[in-house]
Amino acid sequence: MKHLIWFGLCIVSMPLFSQNLQLHYDLRHSIDPKHNAENFPTVYFEYFKSQSDTTSFIKPGSFLFKVETDMQGDKNNIGKAYIQATQTFRLWKPKIFLGVQYSGGLGVTEPKQYSYYINNSLGIGPNYPFQWHGIYFSAAVYYTYNILKKPSNDVMLSFYWWKGFLNYKLEFAGDFELYTLNKNHGDDITKNLKGKTVSFFGEPQVWFNLNKSFAFGSKQLLYYHVTTIENIFQVYPTVAIRIKF
Repeated sequence: MKHLIWFGLCIVSMPLFSQNLQLHYDLRHSIDPKHNAENFPTVYFEYFKSQSDTTSFIKPGSFLFKVETDMQGDKNNIGKAYIQATQTFRLWKPKIFLGVQYSGGLGVTEPKQYSYYINNSLGIGPNYPFQWHGIYFSAAVYYTYNILKKPSNDVMLSFYWWKGFLNYKLEFAGDFELYTLNKNHGDDITKNLKGKTVSFFGEPQVWFNLNKSFAFGSKQLLYYHVTTIENIFQVYPTVAIRIKF
């Protein structure tokens, strides 16, 4: 699964530092009980730093580190953990950045023998940040190397947006990714499959800021060929609180 959702935050070159902790309650069982055994909490931690332009040969752009933990295990123990790290930089004047990223994780199931890895993925590609009518955007195209038993060479398209309203009391943000993956992962289950799977992931979100530190909001998790191989489009909402520090 790809949650490359936040690497699009590298949209600005002004000095910026932030970190935040989010607690979401995922309502997917209430929406789609056929494919989901229960609702569950999810904790996100995000660290983001955007550096200013320098006169150095290598001009750093932004760095993102994200950890996601889904508490979907027995008695709300951690059932899935995912990490992602992204750094952008440039060696030239045009503000088109080169991004490098890593993602990976694991999941625990019941019974335990069906536990799984979220395969390590390495990516590199151009990232173009821009503004339009006060909205921040970032578009990226990444070559990704998915380290399966049979490695997969793939492409991922990503698009991010952010807009503040009412003197930034209200924030609307989100991203989506369209990416490929080999159907044959090199294991017994998929060894006879051929071709590529095309997947889509998105998470538009809205936040209402109570003050500079606290906010409440919601995220819509959009999946196609992410949590299931069925040809269905899944939409799962969350309710959430966020703390910036």
